[in-house]
Amino acid sequence: MTDETVSAERTVADERLYDRLDLTRVGLYAALVGLTIFYLIPVQSGFVTSIKTSEALINTQPFAPPGPDGATIEKWAFAFDALSRGLVNSLVFTVPATILCAVLGSMAAYGLTLVDWRGQVAVFVLFIAGIFIPYQSVVIPLTQFWSQYAMLDHRLGLVLSSHQATLLELIVTHTAYGIPICTMLFRSQYKTMSWEMIEAARLDGASVSRIYRRIVLPLSIPMFAVVFIFQFTQIWNEFLFSLTLIGSVNDPAASTTLILSGLGEALEGVDYPLRMAGALITALPTLIVYLLFADKFAEGVRV
Repeated sequence: MTDETVSAERTVADERLYDRLDLTRVGLYAALVGLTIFYLIPVQSGFVTSIKTSEALINTQPFAPPGPDGATIEKWAFAFDALSRGLVNSLVFTVPATILCAVLGSMAAYGLTLVDWRGQVAVFVLFIAGIFIPYQSVVIPLTQFWSQYAMLDHRLGLVLSSHQATLLELIVTHTAYGIPICTMLFRSQYKTMSWEMIEAARLDGASVSRIYRRIVLPLSIPMFAVVFIFQFTQIWNEFLFSLTLIGSVNDPAASTTLILSGLGEALEGVDYPLRMAGALITALPTLIVYLLFADKFAEGVRV
């Protein structure tokens, strides 16, 4: 077999390989485009619905945009005005609760993973059990605890108003419920952390707290982004605790999800464009948080 024949066969084999790679790449991009369209259809439908008048909603298809006479932004303006108080309240208890969950979860995971002490396994089991406690099972005890035992509005009445005390109750409640899952997320990273580095720091005389501040904490920034996005989304969208501890849409401490649940309701029916506009406005903070931490989130997921 001559060199020219071998070279020709290799060329044909390379072309076939490139063709297969091209087909695989085309199929991959086609699947990605299809998934993108699939997940964006509800967003497109919701946005189109939110800019329709009541008449256009009846006379057009759900996914079809309204005509020039059927489009309006009044629903967005009204929804923002109705939800503005709830947006502020939700931010007031969501941001502190998210930060506390992340910090305390990181510290707990460090103590349960990279520090040896007696009774560690029993405490770890309690953290795991805390993940599986359903919200519905603690509604009555939670209400009794805050209303009959803690009574923050009475004990802190000189410092906090009634609705501020309610927001503080929500912060503590969400923090307590979020610590177990945050601990598990941080622990998954700390189990892969280099023990040699920790031991070297110990041999140099570094204390437990110093090792956490100087070594563990800087390496945990990507996981902090993951936990922050996860917990912010969970707490922001949570409804049951708000309904239990706040109770009324008219309460000054009403959250955005609580107000949204009654938005657009009237005797003649539900104003779906108004409710859809409110739902999109409510979803914006979680989208902003994800965009701010997207890079670190991707890095943390890989870890």
